[in-house]
Amino acid sequence: MKILTGTTPILVLVAGVMTLSACSSKVEKPEGSFAVRQKLTALQADPNLANRAVLPVQQAATAVLTAEQPTKDKALAMYRVKLADKKVEIAKAVAQTSYLDEQYKTLGAQQAGARLDSRTQEADAARYDAKLARQDATTAQAESELARQQALELQQQITELNAKETERGWVVTLGDVLFDTGRAELKEGSLNNLSKLSAFLNRYQDRTVQIEGHTDSIGSSDSNQGLSERRANSVRRYLEAQGIASNRLTARGLGEHAPVSGNDSAASRQQNRRVEVIIANTAAAPL
Repeated sequence: MKILTGTTPILVLVAGVMTLSACSSKVEKPEGSFAVRQKLTALQADPNLANRAVLPVQQAATAVLTAEQPTKDKALAMYRVKLADKKVEIAKAVAQTSYLDEQYKTLGAQQAGARLDSRTQEADAARYDAKLARQDATTAQAESELARQQALELQQQITELNAKETERGWVVTLGDVLFDTGRAELKEGSLNNLSKLSAFLNRYQDRTVQIEGHTDSIGSSDSNQGLSERRANSVRRYLEAQGIASNRLTARGLGEHAPVSGNDSAASRQQNRRVEVIIANTAAAPL
């Protein structure tokens, strides 16, 4: 009994430390996500609307779940909340359109059965047509605004990556500062561009990527080929470690066979020593 009594304070201390650790590691949901959740809940609770736009409501619910995920990237959190809010608005607009359409049909049947005056029927029908037209316009406007916002976000991200648009897609060129001479391991102090690239790919998850390694002409062709392949795969592994799905990434080495400049000076050779990341400029397009 004395031994058990003596260990009790230790157990209490350990439990307290574990509780404090759990509390300190709690991450808050992004700002604005609670308001979007309330809008979705109100839509799902409305008996006139909840079952009239099943797919848009499901898409909105998925977007809200994503918006609620904690993240240290404030720009990403804001984008997710805005996207979820737009999707909830679209789902509500689609449901309201369906509801008004059913009301219109019901009214028409009631009027026909009761043999109402034709001019009254026309006036009522015109009012409902006007409501439907306004609702359609609201839906179209919301969808247009969402598309415009997504396009602006995409262009801003592309600009930050210093990407060049080509027939193959957006090309992000990573210079040889990523690697030590003759090495394929990524240098810890030169990952800023790769960090931006991984954030972009995590945000636009429908984009596929091809990674190509290149070298200058110094050394043997076989050695350069192997080095270019290893460097391309180093970039691929880094992106996978940042959460990019492996089926979105392909990597290959081109050695010294695709120079962008002559190999007759130190400056031109430095330009040729690079890794190019080609991002598909259409969703899920082949590279």
